[in-house]
Amino acid sequence: MSRFLHEFAHAMNVEQARFNMIEQQIRPWDVHDGHVLELLGAVRREDFVPPAHRALAFADLQIPLKPDAQAIAAGQVMLEPRVEARMLQDLRLAKHEKVLEIGAGSGFMAALLGHRAQRVLSLELDVNLAQIAQANLLDAGALNVEVRLANGANCDLSTDGPFDAIVLSGSVAQVPQRLLELLTPGTGRLMAIVGDEPIMRLTLVQRTGDGSWAEAQPWDIVAPRLLDFPEPSLFQF
Repeated sequence: MSRFLHEFAHAMNVEQARFNMIEQQIRPWDVHDGHVLELLGAVRREDFVPPAHRALAFADLQIPLKPDAQAIAAGQVMLEPRVEARMLQDLRLAKHEKVLEIGAGSGFMAALLGHRAQRVLSLELDVNLAQIAQANLLDAGALNVEVRLANGANCDLSTDGPFDAIVLSGSVAQVPQRLLELLTPGTGRLMAIVGDEPIMRLTLVQRTGDGSWAEAQPWDIVAPRLLDFPEPSLFQF
């Protein structure tokens, strides 16, 4: 009986921590979409966190996905729960849409995207993380999400597109034009964290029907760089 009580108490503590994450971090960050809030309560974030950091699953911080000190420098982190939730809300996905994610990490954002969209292709350039993400997503029953070992900065996606939405789960110096060209004309949109520390902005670019682009930058956030995307030269002549 004592073991049962211990397990019950642990489960209650986990659910209380999840509730606190939603009510104290996510909802105050202007996330009011009921379906998004339900997803954050239903998709088990702790199952996507490395075992060494599982106690931090619901904390308001970026969680390294590898034990080495270079994980954050290499962009190998889970973003804060409030950031993932706000990105998911602002992307406004529909169930018929096809999504491309750059930077699968451990697969958590891809799992959330999969609940909102018809199909998700998530790219990861680190072979170990790609394997972990695929396993996590299978365990979570996210059967409409494909994890592919590929470098989103330069791989050929011409036969996979167009995409209704593209999400970069990390920061870039500028919006990648080659990815914008993969968007569905008229409705496709790309979401990325753009800029340089200490100033970065969540940037949402929509491809309009006449071939132009509509851009909005609704909020500030700093995130690790995605690898291999172009960086502007620091020198000007």
